[in-house]
Amino acid sequence: MPPRPLAIGPAGHAAAHAIERTRTARGYSQRQLAVRVTALGRPMTFTVLSRIERTVRRCDIDDLVAIATALEIAPQTLLADPLELPGVAAAGEI
Repeated sequence: MPPRPLAIGPAGHAAAHAIERTRTARGYSQRQLAVRVTALGRPMTFTVLSRIERTVRRCDIDDLVAIATALEIAPQTLLADPLELPGVAAAGEI
């Protein structure tokens, strides 16, 4: 029997939601962000990005760094408390 994939933990869920919030705040579609990530040398399809955002797929450290770079933010920003993301409104805020 193949090993079971590791569950996505709290940090993974927080990062996935931060990626989605930041992407939409920047006005990028999943396809546009995936193209930007791929242009940085980390091949990514919008399907992979969608799966990361929906926490169906784990976001490894290389993905996180490439996504953050494509979003023009520091990688640790995607791991921060959602209410502390600079320039990104929390859910329900305008």
